[in-house]
Amino acid sequence: MKSNLKTLLLLSLFLAFSAIGGLVKIPAVIGTVALDSMPALLVASLYDGRKGALVAGGGHLLSSLYAGFPLGPLHLLITVEMALFAWLFGYVFSKGKRVLAAILFFIGNGVLAAVPFIFILSSSFYKAIVPSLLIGSFINLTIAHFLYPTLASRLREGETG
Repeated sequence: MKSNLKTLLLLSLFLAFSAIGGLVKIPAVIGTVALDSMPALLVASLYDGRKGALVAGGGHLLSSLYAGFPLGPLHLLITVEMALFAWLFGYVFSKGKRVLAAILFFIGNGVLAAVPFIFILSSSFYKAIVPSLLIGSFINLTIAHFLYPTLASRLREGETG
């Protein structure tokens, strides 16, 4: 039970961080590009991709809520995409391929996630949103990159002490 409670508390904490990051918006065509995936990347790298996926999906929904769900039910598609890319990041990261994990997340979240919107909305929307997605992905990855060593060492100390 203690382990389940600890997991629940950690996921809640990082989801709260994601909610705060969701308030920091990247200028874009729609207001849902934000710093909400950084906590998910940290969870995916510190623990596992499944936990990172939960935080990524929840973080996107909260960020979209702040913006008023401008894409309506399409945010459910984006939530699944965010969760998938966070899971993939965590999986590749856990195999020791940290740079590849970052590259895959950057391409997935910055370029591939918007591809369905070429068919759903228009290619103009895709061309307009991709630069903001790339900038947001880069900033999220960069912040997570610099926070990871400190958090990883503190977690190791806490587990052994």
